Amino acid sequence: MSTPVQTDFAQLSPECVLDAIDALGFVTNGRLLALNSYENRVYQAGIEEAQPLVAKFYRPLRWSDAAILEEHQFVAELVEQEIPVVPALTIQDRTLHYFNGYRYALFARHAGRAPELDHPGVLEWLGRFIGRIHAVGARCAYQARPGINVQNYGIASRDFLVSHQFIPADLSQAYQTTCTQLLEEVQRSFDRAGNIAQIRLHGDCHLGNVLWTEAGPHFVDFDDSRMGPAIQDCWMLLSGSRAEMTGQLCDIVAGYEDFCDFNPNEVQLIEALRSLRLLHYSAWLAQRWEDPAFKQAFPWFNTQHYWQNRILEMREQLALMEEAPLVI
Repeated sequence: MSTPVQTDFAQLSPECVLDAIDALGFVTNGRLLALNSYENRVYQAGIEEAQPLVAKFYRPLRWSDAAILEEHQFVAELVEQEIPVVPALTIQDRTLHYFNGYRYALFARHAGRAPELDHPGVLEWLGRFIGRIHAVGARCAYQARPGINVQNYGIASRDFLVSHQFIPADLSQAYQTTCTQLLEEVQRSFDRAGNIAQIRLHGDCHLGNVLWTEAGPHFVDFDDSRMGPAIQDCWMLLSGSRAEMTGQLCDIVAGYEDFCDFNPNEVQLIEALRSLRLLHYSAWLAQRWEDPAFKQAFPWFNTQHYWQNRILEMREQLALMEEAPLVI
């Protein structure tokens, strides 16, 4: 009889989580804390006479086993280079485990706070570590994970939203017209940038995935790691006015180039990549909308007001992509 494969998290009870951890030889003490994660289910579990562990249960049907193991291997390569990341623990000679139809991995618990980007030296410090991550990421390519590009993040996102009729009928034409214009401008940005190297990235390098301690930053959650341009792991650290973002990017690149060459043509992609992320985010919410946790956490999604704002947002991005890129 084959093992059942779950298609959602409905059967992932607290008892199931604790039993899965116990099945790997640990003795849990019954303490379980759900951590902030929507894509997967992540828990901190108390362990008898030991430090707590973090258990990540992967969203069913999202990644193949091969794609998950590619992420684990990449993070393991980073650990070998003493880069501060949090790898999946190797238990019983493997990092990916199975229980009651779910796939999961265990991690050591790492505490920390959000980095204070306005403190002198912090952005340069982050840039150095991103440069080190990318130096390893450029060594080989993912085979099972998709890339961050116009097709995967832009066209596919638009097509899903339209084909599944998430856009209100009275806004559909305006949304599709504006989206088409946006994607054409995104493609022009990529064309202007020229031949950009595609490397293995963190992929979702926002402040929530950087934990700061007295020893410096730790990078966590490589679940969205993909192939893409290096600037993808830099632009999400930028905020404020054009002048402020220019200064921030200069600081990041100053640290980055201690370990990895930075292609200045990639600056042309900042607003294009931001545009793709905005489209991808809407499609991500739509694809998960049957998950009860999403309806509870994102009650503002899929309302008339939401889609009106997305049209305005795309028009703003069109204007930004027509401006000259930041200069470093």
